[in-house]
Amino acid sequence: MNRARPAGDAGLLVETDDPPATLAAAITRAGIPGVTDVIPGARTVLVITEPGGWDPGELGAVIDQLPVSDLDQGDATEVAILAVYDGPDLAEVARLSGLSVDEVIEAHCRAVYTVGWLGFAPGFGYLTGLDPRLAGIPRLPTPRVSVPAGSIAIAGGMSAVYPSSSPGGWRLIGHTTTRMWDPGRETPALLEPGRRVRFIPQPGGCPEAAARPGDKAGAAPQADQIPAARGLPYLEVVRPGPLATVQDLGRHGYGAVGVPPAGAADATSLAAANLLAGNSPDAAGIELTLGRAEFRCAGGCTIAVTGAPATISLRAENGSPASQQPFGAAIDVPDGALVSIGPPTAGLRSYLAVGGGITTPAVLGSRSADLHSGIGGPLRAGAILPIGRTEPTGQGRQGSAAGPPGGAPHGSAAGPPGGTAGPERQRPAMVLARGALTRLRIVLGPRTDWFTADAITALLGSSYTVGAASNRTGLRLDGQPLTRSRASELPSEGVVTGSLQVPHDGKPILLLTDHPTVGGYPVIGVLVSADVGLAAQLRPGDKITFSVASIAEALASAADSAVGCLDVPG
Repeated sequence: MNRARPAGDAGLLVETDDPPATLAAAITRAGIPGVTDVIPGARTVLVITEPGGWDPGELGAVIDQLPVSDLDQGDATEVAILAVYDGPDLAEVARLSGLSVDEVIEAHCRAVYTVGWLGFAPGFGYLTGLDPRLAGIPRLPTPRVSVPAGSIAIAGGMSAVYPSSSPGGWRLIGHTTTRMWDPGRETPALLEPGRRVRFIPQPGGCPEAAARPGDKAGAAPQADQIPAARGLPYLEVVRPGPLATVQDLGRHGYGAVGVPPAGAADATSLAAANLLAGNSPDAAGIELTLGRAEFRCAGGCTIAVTGAPATISLRAENGSPASQQPFGAAIDVPDGALVSIGPPTAGLRSYLAVGGGITTPAVLGSRSADLHSGIGGPLRAGAILPIGRTEPTGQGRQGSAAGPPGGAPHGSAAGPPGGTAGPERQRPAMVLARGALTRLRIVLGPRTDWFTADAITALLGSSYTVGAASNRTGLRLDGQPLTRSRASELPSEGVVTGSLQVPHDGKPILLLTDHPTVGGYPVIGVLVSADVGLAAQLRPGDKITFSVASIAEALASAADSAVGCLDVPG
């Protein structure tokens, strides 16, 4: 018997009496149109869809009719993980369990674990079989902003190894140099469901791991790697600013092995820039956090900048004075010219699209950088980014997506000053002025029942401030804590972009595109998909309020703002 709970307008959390992995396999086999990912958890399966693509009740009915069969138990090969028990939470785990530190170490390393499922982060395996004396250890009240790669952890009756540096709320009892995830391996994840795992104590310390084969896309290339040698145009990164990454609309379908969607944090703005530059909406461009970047165009190109409004200047190779260029419009850049993008006057992330798209190698179906997975990386000065050949789309190079900097439109539907605004359903959201109060819409659930009525009242009746530790993973919000109605640990389950997770301390975290795919904190609500881009433009110190949208309202909003519906008015 399945019980389905909506997770916003792009997800359905299915509680099942079947083993979650078997139901997940049945959903995947069915190839349901509009389903982009299927993520098993401890007791649930999260089904992710295109925003607004399915009514939750109708999708649940389809899933209920699927035949579910037993799975092959997978590779039972035993994996040995070298362990040094020196974690910062080791003494606290001993106190909570009533054991000595030595007894905690013995209990942990003598157990034989089985990989139940993967999630949270790439290569993060949930290990069942923890000694019962350690099974009651809870997650941290406030998750750490950064857990070091290789940390050995326990929480909620399971153990795990953090494959890469990431936020995390488990108790850290040791570390290992065994590499759990390596994009350079034929099979990146060391673990897979069904494998047995042992931790082998190393009193003298673990041997150092070989250097990770880093992604070279952001490094200065060798002469024979420059696209000009093959007669192709390219962008050279002269100055990347605080953070610049290549992003498209993300990689989907890999949440079950812990790979997040990544992609542009504000997908609507990237799609708008692409259409202006003559590309399809999903072409790869450059996401700039706080601007301050410079690029040199070799071979001539057409660009467009959208998202957080910023000044744009163009300086020709002959040394003539720089000329100011329009924001939110197609700009022709001659061979050798230098494009400078200043700091945004509002918002956080600007998007640079170039005609033909950025054509760095795709990994798992996407060119998006995913800093947690070791796929791509921040762009560095001297990096060479190849540009593809422009394919006519019938949409780009028509008018502009925004007025001059300071007007702060977000998206692509607003025409030039005095022009036509385009179809009603394509009205863009706004990058609000600094200091403005931003209202974000949420669909309550899927775990509203884990909270008191006072928590719901507080969430909807007070404002929250974006914290300094916010990033592409999520916004950490300061404000009135949200109290739970249950003291128990939530079994780990999949989460969608826009989820509002609440740790034990009651301070909500709004998950963005680099979020863990599985989590153990209850989700009180999920952002309406159409508002995710607006949330991604918020800076630390910005204030937000939440209002409730019904599922019907969220589905309608998703359909109205779908990236595929964007147009650039003439």
